[in-house]
Amino acid sequence: MKNCDTSVIISTYNSPLWLQKVLWSFDQQTFKDFEVVIADDGSGTETKSLIESMKIKVRYPIQHIWHEDNGFQKTIILNKATVASKGHYLVYTDGDCIARADFLQVHYEQRQKGYFLSGGYFKLPMDISELISEADIKTQRCFEISWLKSHGLKSSFKNNKITARGFKQKLLNVLTPTTATWNGHNSSGFKEDILAANGYDERMQYGGEDRELGERLFNAGIKAKQVRYSAICLHLDHARGYVKPEMIEKNQAIRATTKRENRTTTPFGIKRL
Repeated sequence: MKNCDTSVIISTYNSPLWLQKVLWSFDQQTFKDFEVVIADDGSGTETKSLIESMKIKVRYPIQHIWHEDNGFQKTIILNKATVASKGHYLVYTDGDCIARADFLQVHYEQRQKGYFLSGGYFKLPMDISELISEADIKTQRCFEISWLKSHGLKSSFKNNKITARGFKQKLLNVLTPTTATWNGHNSSGFKEDILAANGYDERMQYGGEDRELGERLFNAGIKAKQVRYSAICLHLDHARGYVKPEMIEKNQAIRATTKRENRTTTPFGIKRL
């Protein structure tokens, strides 16, 4: 596979219906010089079959990076996908986030040496998540507030994520009280910066595992740029049966050490130090 400008790293686990919608969304991107690297945390044959079928239906190349299911090991498979990526710029997202057609264009235009980009997502209820079809993604009507409201979306200030354009979009990115952090569903950075940080800490499971990487990038002098109202993706609803309190407590302890010791790398990452 030839090198490309950008690698989109998509994490997934046994959610082929959602993943298919996400892969369709990347086929609509206005920015074209990218590959998709699927970081698969042990999905079964249904996901593998879907990915194989999608490889011949979309315009972009797909790498499927997989390991056996041994519990929540997202950080491990993300590191494997990071190493396998061909691009010099990496966009990380999840297999439940449908990207608007300008999603990668925003990440491309806003990238800047010494920074990573911090985006968010627009949460959808389950009924609309299930309703969205390939045609809705191809026409981009699923990103239109009128279409969403016609299918039951309630009015909210958060709807500005979908509707904001131009000056309003820039203003909301500046004024949002949400701190710019590394968010696994919508963040990007230069591969050399991710490798210098040694990727994700593989001891970490669910709960802040993405943020901890961002905290090491901050410690290394990398700053964050907010693209919350411009790099838009729709978050498809799902259950979270894998969340356990002990996971979150363990992760909080690791993050506390990263902060206290001003760590810029981890000995438990891509390379064991």
